[in-house]
Amino acid sequence: MITVTDSAKNQAARLMQEEGQEGYFIRVGVEGGGCSGLMYQLKFDNEEKEGDKAFEDNGVTVVVDKKSYLYLIGTTLDFSGGLNGKGFVFVNPNAGRTCGCGESFSI
Repeated sequence: MITVTDSAKNQAARLMQEEGQEGYFIRVGVEGGGCSGLMYQLKFDNEEKEGDKAFEDNGVTVVVDKKSYLYLIGTTLDFSGGLNGKGFVFVNPNAGRTCGCGESFSI
């Protein structure tokens, strides 16, 4: 399961409204790349694919492809608006190492 904090929920709702994508869900995934080997992907989507896993937490639907799910089990999606950067943050208990920017990780 992937959990969603209140700040991530509020920011996602605001962005979906601004972009005319109300009713969409959050698609998260993992792909090779970044300084630590694996990079997080996040976008709004409205079309599920075969093999996707869907979760609802805090009133938000999060969809993950089957391969990425293995890397993201137990992850929390947060949003940080602090001085050190603004954006969505993945708090992933499976990550053995995370790069300084928080956008990539390794197991």
